[in-house]
Amino acid sequence: MTSWQVVRIVAGFFILLSLALGIPESPVFVNQWWLGFTAFVGINLFQSGFTKWCLMENILRKLGIRPGC
Repeated sequence: MTSWQVVRIVAGFFILLSLALGIPESPVFVNQWWLGFTAFVGINLFQSGFTKWCLMENILRKLGIRPGC
């Protein structure tokens, strides 16, 4: 698996987790402030599309995950 694939998998997981923790109708609801984490992940994905730079991808490459296109 390449670094960009891992980034998208982790981002998707974080979004789903933060929605589960932040939506009042969820059975695992904690607090609505978790929705801020959803926005944070979305903003980072948005900016990486324009800048072609992603901090998490850099971290994964340093951990030995091979880069991908």
